[in-house]
Amino acid sequence: MNDGRRYPNWKPGIELRDEWLASVREEILDPDREIVDPHHHLWRHGDAIYDLDRLHQDTDAGHKVVQTIYVECRSYYDDALPYPPVGETAHVAALAETIPEGKAQIAGIIAHADLRRPDLTDVLDAHVAAGQGRLVGIRHAGAYDREPHRLMISPRGDARLYADPDFRRGVALLGERGLTYDTWHYHHQAETFLALAKAVPNTTLVLDHFGTPLGVGRFAGQRDAIHDVWKKDMAALARCPNVTAKLGGLSMPDNGWAGHECDRPPSSDELVSAQGAWFQHMIACFGPERCMFESNFPVDRVSISYAVLWNAFKKMAAVYDRDAQARMFAGTARSVYGL
Repeated sequence: MNDGRRYPNWKPGIELRDEWLASVREEILDPDREIVDPHHHLWRHGDAIYDLDRLHQDTDAGHKVVQTIYVECRSYYDDALPYPPVGETAHVAALAETIPEGKAQIAGIIAHADLRRPDLTDVLDAHVAAGQGRLVGIRHAGAYDREPHRLMISPRGDARLYADPDFRRGVALLGERGLTYDTWHYHHQAETFLALAKAVPNTTLVLDHFGTPLGVGRFAGQRDAIHDVWKKDMAALARCPNVTAKLGGLSMPDNGWAGHECDRPPSSDELVSAQGAWFQHMIACFGPERCMFESNFPVDRVSISYAVLWNAFKKMAAVYDRDAQARMFAGTARSVYGL
């Protein structure tokens, strides 16, 4: 169960406004396009529940979502275990075993581990055993900001994390074991993440959520200036062949588009108009073979429905050939995570 360790500033239930989301409905585009959603969560916030049934309500909304990857979110920790995050891996692996044929299968699990731990090998062994063949990576998020109180999703990283020698040894160990390192951080941390990528060339690093360009607090009203710097940062990062990018997560409240505060959620056309340039830049830099569309649900669910979100992705991808589209919607995720 989520006990509040994930998002202390999150407003429970904001992600579950079904009636509000249903106020914008669209015909499903390219319904036969196979999709692997490489980034979603499950949780309970008091009475607000985004569980497997809720997930399948979204993945069954019309798009052909065949596989998903669960990403750690401090849910289902088991304090009775020597390392409580292993409980999350075990719980999700058990849930995955119950999914019937025809539903989107949880094919991979990205767990949490403190990569600085001296007993990291033992912790990874425990996650592997708990994952029942589904463990594909570890996320030890690096998100840090000096004004966490201004953010709805409170960061839990350390300003010096990416440069920590123990942490870098842990990231390198993931590569030795065939696991990815997934991360979440903010746009102003791009330079330190680039240094990390260069320091661990034999580990596949997966950048979540575009490096989270912030648009609230001291960053409100600075989107154009941030975009200009961000483009250069992403171009530099893309020159590291061990880095792959997840394309999504821009509809979180802290990005500043404030879709969750509108009378109705955006349409796919409106999302493409607002955010399309960010997506196209990432694809131009990394190429379809290192890009994968992600839902980041239910976090982005505060602003847009699953059906409309994937329609927007399909509109953004329409300028690419079918092979490139196949990579971004499924192939890259399968390749990176060994599904």
